[in-house]
Amino acid sequence: MTAIRILVGSVYGGALLTAREIKKSLENQGYPITVLENPALEDITANDDALLVCTSTTGQGEIPANLLPFYVSLRDQLPQQPGRPFGIIVLGDSSYGDTFCGAGDLMEEALYETAARKIGDTLRIDALETMEPESEALPWVREWLNQL
Repeated sequence: MTAIRILVGSVYGGALLTAREIKKSLENQGYPITVLENPALEDITANDDALLVCTSTTGQGEIPANLLPFYVSLRDQLPQQPGRPFGIIVLGDSSYGDTFCGAGDLMEEALYETAARKIGDTLRIDALETMEPESEALPWVREWLNQL
């Protein structure tokens, strides 16, 4: 089965909890899953696992502090990942308007610059509508896996 690395960006723990629930569910189905709470560029350059970004958005559409060093390294070094599959789950608050789920957009753009290949649509989870993000993320991940 396809190995998956989940890159987590979390402020208050919602994205991390969601990533852990995804890990538990997928491991029960036999998928090898690695959750990276403080990812570094080396976590993706030494393998070809599918990438799943699970991040919240902070401030005005920004990347959380624990994911920011990875993002900056990715943008600065642009390690080419031609065809590497990735998906994006982003948590946000729609009351922020134009910056709603901005961290997901930033990560998507950075991964595209490495020639990685996005699978499926970005899952945007609105904190104003969903109290348990994993309830939306788990069905989305199952569909995402079918497209890998």
